[in-house]
Amino acid sequence: MAKVNPRLMRKIRHKRVRKKVMGIPLRPRLNIFRSLNHIYAQIIDDSQGHSLVAMSTLDPTVRNRIDGMSKTEKAKAVGTLLAEKALNRGIKQVVFDRGGYKYHGRIKALAEAARQAGLEL
Repeated sequence: MAKVNPRLMRKIRHKRVRKKVMGIPLRPRLNIFRSLNHIYAQIIDDSQGHSLVAMSTLDPTVRNRIDGMSKTEKAKAVGTLLAEKALNRGIKQVVFDRGGYKYHGRIKALAEAARQAGLEL
């Protein structure tokens, strides 16, 4: 029996989600990618194929704030700053794309922090 590749399985789940989730100019897509140490989030207009707003734990504005935090707290900081940046650009509503990950832990923390900061998911 072949060993299951977790990355491949996540990509398959993500494709399944992406069949239904589409970002349009009125309601762009909030996409999340989670690596072992970092989390990346971007708001994408799929009709043009452009990233409108992006934020990650590697961003200089976030890096200064997250020293000594847990990964979940870092995800909350990214979600809050992403929502503030999006609201400044006039984006109030987004479609949430969990990227094939389960909706718990860091993914859930980022989404809830974005909601609390004023973004409608």
